[in-house]
Amino acid sequence: MELIDFILHVDVHLQQFAAANGALIYGLLFLIVFVETGVVVMPFLPGDSLLFAAGALAATGVMDPWVLFFLLWFAAVLGDNCNYWIGRTLGQRIYASNSRWIRREYIDKTQVFFEHHGGKAIVIARFMPIFRTFTPFVAGVGRMPYRRFFVIDVFGGLVWVGSFIWLGYGFGNLPVVKDNFMVVVFTIIGLSVLPGIIAFVRVKLAARAARRNA
Repeated sequence: MELIDFILHVDVHLQQFAAANGALIYGLLFLIVFVETGVVVMPFLPGDSLLFAAGALAATGVMDPWVLFFLLWFAAVLGDNCNYWIGRTLGQRIYASNSRWIRREYIDKTQVFFEHHGGKAIVIARFMPIFRTFTPFVAGVGRMPYRRFFVIDVFGGLVWVGSFIWLGYGFGNLPVVKDNFMVVVFTIIGLSVLPGIIAFVRVKLAARAARRNA
């Protein structure tokens, strides 16, 4: 319940933390982004809405927007790279264990998504909760060439972090946004999961068509 409250009122919680702890807000944001992207058992942490709220907070002067941008870009890339190497070194054992913390079905769905979109899945998945966490892991399990993964991931992190921070910086403090921030959060989450739902439905329809034609 505390996690849900944090996600729905992330703007309020960030403001309170910054007021009480000053520059430590940078460290908190770095940690959340790194853990969401780098620890495969933590796919449910807020990502998109957190970046948007952080950008809005930076617009009030609490943080330097450029320091925030580069710091969280580094956190996102570092997290993904840790996740890639976890998948590359331990992925098969983790998949076989099918623990409640790392569900095999999530890995399977991400594998289908990855195979369908290829390398660009690394960029697309940045904007999709759960897929964002499992895609670098699956890339590691599949032993995608690291140099190719790294180049695509650096670009994907730049686009993801930059998009939401600067959207928050530009629009997050508008009265209509501040007064309806929960609606904004749900909208961001909805738009984030929509591509995954569309891709999943397409795969299911294609599989059903293939069975009929077999």
